[in-house]
Amino acid sequence: MQHFKSLSSYLEYLELPCPEHPMLSVLNSKGVAYLPCPRASSPPITNDCYTISLKKFVKGKLNYGRTKYDFTNGALIFIAPRQVLQWNNSVVFEQKGFSITFHENFLKGTELAHQIKKYGFFSYSVNEALHLSPKEEKQVEQIVEAIEVEYQNNQDLYSKEIIISQLSTLLKYAKRFYERQFINRKEKSNDLLEQFNQNLSTYFVSGQLKEKGIPNIDQIANQMAVSQRYLSDTLKKETGKTTSEHVHLYLIDEAKNILLQPNKSISEVAYELGFEYPQYFSRVFKKQEGISPTQFRKLYK
Repeated sequence: MQHFKSLSSYLEYLELPCPEHPMLSVLNSKGVAYLPCPRASSPPITNDCYTISLKKFVKGKLNYGRTKYDFTNGALIFIAPRQVLQWNNSVVFEQKGFSITFHENFLKGTELAHQIKKYGFFSYSVNEALHLSPKEEKQVEQIVEAIEVEYQNNQDLYSKEIIISQLSTLLKYAKRFYERQFINRKEKSNDLLEQFNQNLSTYFVSGQLKEKGIPNIDQIANQMAVSQRYLSDTLKKETGKTTSEHVHLYLIDEAKNILLQPNKSISEVAYELGFEYPQYFSRVFKKQEGISPTQFRKLYK
């Protein structure tokens, strides 16, 4: 798989204009009919850059990670370094919008270099992109225009600091807008929670718990065709609990039934529920129930 270490080599491959800055590229369709059209197709590729782009009028499907995304409706998309990208000639990239691409080293030595790792949406699949309201879109475009002004001006000692500040503001707004999207898509969130619980139930009933241990969140997310980070963020927003906490709830609920069987030791119960270490099972149980498995057994004997 081809990997691009520099921003310029990545943009050259995409057949996009050379960047004004060796580690930053800003393309904005304002004032023109559409952004420059990149190469018609590409096998899987990776690069060392972050990309934030607003696609308004795009048709076709792009592979991002293991997910296909239909761009027809348009969205604000966040792509992290080393994500796998692939598309074919059915994708039409002539669109209004913008695209900001910057090498991860552009952030070195800044506070944003640490903050950006906390923005979970860079780990979302593209089909979990942010859909902006007209008002939100206008706010985002104003920030991008401010970045573009600094990008096009002659670089001085303050340029990078101002651009980094604007990028930080853009990401904070994105986080706010994602919170709104989680709320507005409450029905979809409920569907995800129902699907997640169904997947857990199927896993437990199938007997895989003894054979494979506690279910892997990534595997469950893949079966649901969502990213692990998006699933966790959605469930956290909807229920106040993370995916791991939901799994533990399921396990402890089952543990309470098994613990009432007097012929099984605490260790046997732990191993039956997929815990590698009985001590870890006891900690999880006590955290959830406020008492140890042994105390629970005595209480309900």
